[in-house]
Amino acid sequence: MAILRIENAQIITMADGDATLHECWTLEAVDGAITYVGPSEGLQSAAEPDERIDGSDCLLLPGFVNAHTHAAMTLFRGSADDMPLEPWLHEKIWPIEAKLTADDVYWGTLLGCAEMLRAGVTCFNDMYHLPREGTRAAMDCGIRMCPAGVLLGIVPNAEDMFEEALAFTREFARRDDLCIHPMLAPHAPYTVPRELMERVIGAAQEIGVAIHIHLAETADNVATAMKTYGATPIQAMDGIGLFEAKVLGAHCVHLSDRDIEIIAQKHVGVAHCPGSNLKLASGIARTRDLLATGAHVGLGTDGSGSNNNLDLLEEARLAALIAKVSTGDPTAVPAEAALEMATLGGARAIFLDYCVGSLEPGKRCDCILVDLDAPHLQPRHCLSSHMIYSAQASDVKTTIVDGKVLMRDRELLTIDLPETYAKVGESVERLFG
Repeated sequence: MAILRIENAQIITMADGDATLHECWTLEAVDGAITYVGPSEGLQSAAEPDERIDGSDCLLLPGFVNAHTHAAMTLFRGSADDMPLEPWLHEKIWPIEAKLTADDVYWGTLLGCAEMLRAGVTCFNDMYHLPREGTRAAMDCGIRMCPAGVLLGIVPNAEDMFEEALAFTREFARRDDLCIHPMLAPHAPYTVPRELMERVIGAAQEIGVAIHIHLAETADNVATAMKTYGATPIQAMDGIGLFEAKVLGAHCVHLSDRDIEIIAQKHVGVAHCPGSNLKLASGIARTRDLLATGAHVGLGTDGSGSNNNLDLLEEARLAALIAKVSTGDPTAVPAEAALEMATLGGARAIFLDYCVGSLEPGKRCDCILVDLDAPHLQPRHCLSSHMIYSAQASDVKTTIVDGKVLMRDRELLTIDLPETYAKVGESVERLFG
């Protein structure tokens, strides 16, 4: 029995989305499960913890949830900037991805895991090629992951990709691994024909996993769906039964009022990716309207090829600021709502709120300690506000996943950074010359 105890911390639990600050509280976890969160004097446990952390002058939060990324695309960072989405994919990304090896994906994902852990991300929802290798990287370093191999219906080996994805997803759905939560990932309605999409829906329901898909990312995506289905991407996918399964829709930028109603009614999770949407000029999502319906909205970084980082705090800040300026309403997405999107909202969007996203007894212990001893975090009028408008990824001091400390005092404990940098360099040299 392994006991972790964090004492003397200021805590925002995000239970039920509540961003109330609690002073001098204690969190205890046993074998990775939270058993107590509350005033220090209320802890009844007499057992000596295996790991005791002093949370003085720190803010204890749930770990951030990256609801949509392509982690191994760290390999593409800075290689194809300042381009629209379609030319970016067809001319730059897909030709290089055709050359990827298992080692490339492993080391690219491990680099992404290092970046996310140092930025307080404890869980990421990944869609990429060779998912076994990305999953191996996540398991080696201990981060929580929702892996899925991307499915494309427009390539010659589409059937092989589908069969491999099914085998991978079935295998990991059966495994007793508390940190790996597999999904199926048809890329998008415009790259996956209806017949294949319907097979994915059936497989997801049969295996009991969620679907991770790009939806309504650009105006062109909407125009293509109108031409193919005679409906918007959301209404087209609703029409073929996609939302009878659990679905996480990435981006969801170009939405009609009816689209938003469907998303809320069918409990479709949304991964809002403001940084990528801005950089690719994809558009500005209707975040305020989605939240007003009660839709489950989380935040995603997208891949490093289109962002170019995996900093979820930056996404939270962008989400709050863009919603204000695009609506003319400074209250459109307040700091507390942005913090919820980064934590519990993201967990809800990827259907993991039963185990992560807030600090409550019974949930897995995914949490971070933010060092408050920084000029930009003074004075401490409102720490939930500071987290969105002032904090930096480098303020994250300690990162814990499933009760295990993966970063202590900014030092990663499960990833050899020099080796990772060297291996990534070898991959980049071979891929890009």
